[in-house]
Parts: sequence; structure tokens; C-alpha cells
Amino acid sequence: MADKDIRVRFAPSPTGALHIGGGHTALFNWLWARHTGGCFILRIEDTDLVRSTKEYEQTIMDGMTWLGLDWDEGPDKGGDYGPYRQSERLDLYRKYAEQLIGEGKAYRDGEAVLFRVEPGQDVSFDDAVYGRVEVMSDALKERDSDKLKDIVIIKSDGMPTYNYAVVVDDHLMAISHVIRGEDHISNTPKQILLYRALGWDVPVFAHLPMILGRDKKKLSKRHGATSVYEYRDMGYMPDSVFNFLALLGWSAGEGHEVFTRAEAASLFELSRVTRKPAVLDPDKMNFINQEHLKRLDPDTRLAMVRPFWEEMGLPVSQVEADRGKDWLAGALTLMEGRGRTAREMAEFSDYFVSFEPVKTRWDGADIAEDRKPGLREFFAAILAEPEWMPEALEARARNWTEERGVKMKDYAMPLRFALTGMKVSPGIFEVAAHLGRDEARRRLEYYGLV
Repeated sequence: MADKDIRVRFAPSPTGALHIGGGHTALFNWLWARHTGGCFILRIEDTDLVRSTKEYEQTIMDGMTWLGLDWDEGPDKGGDYGPYRQSERLDLYRKYAEQLIGEGKAYRDGEAVLFRVEPGQDVSFDDAVYGRVEVMSDALKERDSDKLKDIVIIKSDGMPTYNYAVVVDDHLMAISHVIRGEDHISNTPKQILLYRALGWDVPVFAHLPMILGRDKKKLSKRHGATSVYEYRDMGYMPDSVFNFLALLGWSAGEGHEVFTRAEAASLFELSRVTRKPAVLDPDKMNFINQEHLKRLDPDTRLAMVRPFWEEMGLPVSQVEADRGKDWLAGALTLMEGRGRTAREMAEFSDYFVSFEPVKTRWDGADIAEDRKPGLREFFAAILAEPEWMPEALEARARNWTEERGVKMKDYAMPLRFALTGMKVSPGIFEVAAHLGRDEARRRLEYYGLV
């Protein structure tokens, strides 16, 4: 098969937001299409008329767009193999059901149509991930019975079942590789029977490993975020969520954990997808997101963090008007990767935007009165430094403490608390220099330290 003939699809049901499992499946299909130069198709499986909504369809497409998973054909883009919503393809399902009935391979049972499962049929297949899967049609039995179970293909409400519609759609859309979760392995033999009955070629199947929580149990809400948008709202970047999902069941190579979409697409091979269940590890997600945050240019990082500052009620627009956008972006550059998410980075840097959080966190009560005269002398020397730059401020502080035989940390720590309200921050002289002499003086005055 030529790479250009490779066609894959992501076929979600619009009954909820794009969850992690769906995002993972979509991403691996996208990677295979982009790696081979093939085609990535979005198909909406909306035959559940009660639960499917246009709103959920849009939410799924928005989630894919946020992750950077662009599709080549779909309900919004069109293409040569449409329609791309199952609810618009009902005539096709009826057509092939009638064909099977006419050939004696299916029969009506009231309003429903069932496909006959004959015994002794070898429906084994070679899975691109799991290898050879040996199955006979005799295994397709009714529960607690030795009787073979015929396959419902059209339900009594006239809607196609999953196993039937997916075969019709994948064939008519020329899908070459069916890449989906391993929970669908049990569906594959039924689908192979339908492919053969209709005289169609069977595509390549590749089943992806299950995603488990850190407790090795099936992923659920108890493990934290389960939808793509929950990660967005917590301040994770789309690049890092993409990166993290790509690592669930696939490796880009030894020591290559942080990568771009283009790098992932270049390196991706189905043969390197593992069978072992993948574990959704929040610590790994945080590490990857932090690394991506570090790599951002200052303006993009500011755009990521700004909404969370605003959500915290900080006067971002006023500060930007007074000091400029570059000053705010520079404050985040000083953070040197502190904060695993944009939300955390906003929380760790709030003192640049406002003095109010500092006053809330630290009231200065832990400084004994007998220490204040020495601190005032130290801060007066710092504020008198003509060159208000980090290196000059630190040199002035070091000289002052060395001359008096006192420990630098005993004077730098109160400065850190007065300027940030925090025990940990970037270099305090970098913080002081960025805040400016006047703002540093104002904060020290508030605590009676100058």
C-alpha cells in the first residue's frame, strides 16, 4: 500500500466532551496520517438520537482543534467520501442490509435486521499492535449458551448498530487502517464477518493500549481530569497535553520525552505502539507541561498566564497600561520555569501584578523589634544603590553583610517576604530590580523596614 493511500479516521459519538481516551485515539490516528502523508478523517457517529447533540459535536471538534489535530475531511470540511455524519448515511445502511437479506446472509426479525453467524468461520486477524489474534466464529455465542448469536445490524428503530455501520462507513470511506482502543478487539471478529459477507477487503486493525489511572484501574473521574478541556482549564498547554497523550503507549526513543507535534509525526510508527496498558501519571503530565512552558516565547507565555491572573482578580490591564506588556512578560521570564501549569505560574507570580496578595500572605509579625534597626540600615543601603540592577544590588548586599560579619540570608529573607510574601521566589535581587526602586521602597515602608 502506498503511503498516500493510507486513510484513517476518528469517529466519536457526540454524547459528551472529548475525553482523554478519545483524544488519545484521535491523536494516534492523526500521527499515523501525518507520518505517512495519508489522510485523517473526522466522522461523527450520531446514531444515538437521544444522547447525540450538535453542541457536543462542536465541543469535540473544538477539543481536537485545541490539541492541534486538524482533519482533512469531515462534516465541516466535506470531502469525496461524505456525508460524514452517520445520521445522514441511513440510506446506505439500508441498501447493504437489503443486499445481505437478498443473499440470504441476513434476515428480518420484526423491524430489526440480523446477520446470520455461521459456525466454523475463521475470523482470526493480524493486529498491527497485538499481533495475531486467533478467533473462530463459534466463539460468538449468546451469553450462558452454546448457541451462536446472530449480529443485529439494523435495530427496530431503523438505526444501524455500531458493528454494522462502522463496516459500511470504513469501506465506503476507503479507510486503510482502523486505529482504535483495545476494548474494540472483541468487536473485530464480528466486523470481519460483515466485511466478508459484503465482499469487501478487510482493513488493517491496530488496537491501542488501555489507559489506566495511577492505581492501575480503568480511568475514571476519581483519577482527576478525564476530558481534554479540563486540562485546558487547569492551565495545561495544548502542546504538552499532545506530548503527554502521545507517550501513552508509544515511545519517541530513549531520552526523548519532550517533543513537538512535528517531531512526533516524524518519529511515529505503529510498530512501536506497546500492548502494555498506559498509566495516566499526573506527575509526568506536570513535568512535560513545565518543560513546554519554559520553551515558550515571552509573549505566548504571557498570553497563557494572563487569564489566570485575571481570574484571581489582579489588575492586569492597569499594570500593562502603566508598565507595558513587555514588563509583564519579563516578570514571567524571571520565573525560570517555576510553576507546572499556567495557573500555577500565575499563582507564583501574583506579587508582580499587585502588592495586595503579598500583604495577605505576610504581615511582618515574625520580625522581632530588636531586629528592625539592622534591617532598616541594610535596606537603606540597598535602596541607595545607584545602579538598580540585580548584579549591583547583590554586590551591595554582599559587601554590607561581609563588612558586618552577618549572614546574607538573615537579611535577604525579610526582603523576599516584603516583596513577594513567599518563602521561595526567583532570585530576590532580580525580583527587586524588576519591580523597580520605587515599588520596592513602597513595600518595605509598608512593613516599617525603611
